[in-house]
Amino acid sequence: MFAAITAARQGNRVLLLEKNPRLGKKLLITGKGRCNVTNDCTAQEVLQNTPRNGRFLYSAMTAFPPERTKAFFEEAGCELKTERGNRVFPVTDKSSSILECLQRQLRKLSVTVSTARVEQILTEQGHVTGVRTQEETYLAPWVILATGGVSYPATGSTGDGYAMAKELGHTIIAPEGSLVPLEILGTDCPDMQGLSLRNVGVKLVNAKGKVLYRDFGELLFTHFGVSGPTVLSASCHLKGEGCRLIIDLKPALEEGKLDERILRDLDKNQNRSMENALTELLPRSMIPVVLRRLEIDGHLQANSLTKQKRRAMVELLKGFSLEIVGKRPVSEAIITSGGVKVSEVDPKTMESKKVSGLYFAGEILDCDAYTGGFNLQIAWATAYAAGCAASLAGKTSIDKTAKL
Repeated sequence: MFAAITAARQGNRVLLLEKNPRLGKKLLITGKGRCNVTNDCTAQEVLQNTPRNGRFLYSAMTAFPPERTKAFFEEAGCELKTERGNRVFPVTDKSSSILECLQRQLRKLSVTVSTARVEQILTEQGHVTGVRTQEETYLAPWVILATGGVSYPATGSTGDGYAMAKELGHTIIAPEGSLVPLEILGTDCPDMQGLSLRNVGVKLVNAKGKVLYRDFGELLFTHFGVSGPTVLSASCHLKGEGCRLIIDLKPALEEGKLDERILRDLDKNQNRSMENALTELLPRSMIPVVLRRLEIDGHLQANSLTKQKRRAMVELLKGFSLEIVGKRPVSEAIITSGGVKVSEVDPKTMESKKVSGLYFAGEILDCDAYTGGFNLQIAWATAYAAGCAASLAGKTSIDKTAKL
């Protein structure tokens, strides 16, 4: 939609082809239905939060940084607000406000919207000549492919664009889930299902003990493993087997201070059982898991706990380790990692280096970022680059030439 708006603002006649019955189906579910439209930060900070091929986005993000995204929507009548983590949302807290804003602009600029599924991009002598849908053929000197990835396939993200790009000679980096929950070995997570932790430290460590990613914030235990903002961001860095997620449950306390805290709790509850003596230190559902890991009988009186076991408890709470089995299916991922290989795309214009007149925008490209509005900002910036550059191909009309 934004690529179409950008191209139409340059004076072109633009056709937007959408395979769903209506526009913006995936946009409506972003940000849990609130649409985290961008992040109120600099272009450089967006790139710093883009672990996969962020450098490729430098030109596009510099030309269309978050401040321009905010200005576009606010000038178009959609008021925005900034929340924790510089996340930007519509003041209505409804993603439909963003969709309606884009649709108003499409109508204002007389962009033709047709609900049809494109089956093939037509080319001749290495240049785009149009597209063929299931029912009709359209001639055009340029095409912007903005079909998304393969996450949330029910919204229409089923990898159609990958097949079309591959047919035209592009390399497709195998898509997998990014910003996706992680499956964890064992029963500890299911035993704590529904428990949400705030203000915890998280480290992703590989089989050799190298720290791949660090974060601080929220985490959620589920029936299959872990989720939440820190876990979703960590999933972007998951590589190979044998990785572990290590949680610092008490990041504000050094080990010595934590030991003193535990000692005070045990002294305060010295005649109570261990399962009841730790209720001020840990969430109720976590206590049995911690005691099981430490091989401490829950019925043991607090005043009977040995110094060695107390020391082991300190180490466990500062480094609660979870063995990662793998990512949840890509269909459950917020975004897709992988896609069109960026070395085959001009970073300034988003034009294919293999087929002139073919442009890419958004998640179809092999770029992905952390949560916080960064991925939508990538969509706006690449769409803007593609919409502007495609227009230089010449102001033209799009002709419907035949019914198949």
